[in-house]
Amino acid sequence: MKIHYQKYTFYIKAIEPLYLPYYKGSTFRGGFGNAFRKIACPLRVINCDKCLLKQKCIYAYVFETPPPEGSTILNMNKYEKIPHPFVIEPPEWRQQYFPEGQTLSFNLILIGSAIDYIPYFIYTFEQLGGIGIGKGRGKYILSEVKIDGITVYKIGMLKKSISKIMEIPSKFETTDSVENLTLKIITPLRIRYQRKFVTELDFHILVRNLIRRISLLGYFHCGEQLPDFTVQEVIRHAETINTINSNLRWHDWERYSSRQETKMKLGGVVGEIVYRGNIAPFIPYLKAGEILHLGKNTSFGLGKYEIILDEA
Repeated sequence: MKIHYQKYTFYIKAIEPLYLPYYKGSTFRGGFGNAFRKIACPLRVINCDKCLLKQKCIYAYVFETPPPEGSTILNMNKYEKIPHPFVIEPPEWRQQYFPEGQTLSFNLILIGSAIDYIPYFIYTFEQLGGIGIGKGRGKYILSEVKIDGITVYKIGMLKKSISKIMEIPSKFETTDSVENLTLKIITPLRIRYQRKFVTELDFHILVRNLIRRISLLGYFHCGEQLPDFTVQEVIRHAETINTINSNLRWHDWERYSSRQETKMKLGGVVGEIVYRGNIAPFIPYLKAGEILHLGKNTSFGLGKYEIILDEA
């Protein structure tokens, strides 16, 4: 399986003071969603499910992602939604006040077919700058967009770029090696297991969610087929991996949803956990998750983690 993706860094310059919350994912994702609907939704309908154009609408594809007509993959009743083909990684700075003239940046990760829509994302963030974000709706200008430090967009100029590819093995093969793996969870990770949000992350729970997310992103957004192995085969091996140390903690976070007119609790686990066992076969999936994020609400930047492998 090949997952096509691209990671863009957006640089915005405050032209009015910006007052942003401690965790800025809700501000950028919420503001983007509202502006994108105004720009891309042709009929301005509230419920995409009942819209005649949902299969061809860019807004519906990015935010609602309806299953393609005739799709037979999996039993979709097991899943709430097909994962969105984008992740917004907000600034990690704790700073909440940005004076006029200060520049800040955030990352946008696009997956599969969504890469073709980068002009829409750029245009939307430009328009959002004129609308304003945060408390008091401070305004900004989008000064440039970069990929790996190379400028691909400035006002009036957008360069084409080649998407990156992550290779996911189609077969699952075990080895005899034993490693320690440290998982450092940076933004709240929201994973449900047996209908409850987990506070202790057993390795098999981590792997179940990684396989599901990678498989669905690959199928629905990259035109790929599912891996040849069975999930049960992988889970059985994942259950042999032990947790040897954990300092995970629950971090509560909430945002106000203007669309649902209510506050939403988006808490999750953060911290570090160390696993030990034959981890090598899982490394491609774990590395993919570093880019794609994991769990619920990844479009807000949640579920970001890093891995450290100790082969000694």
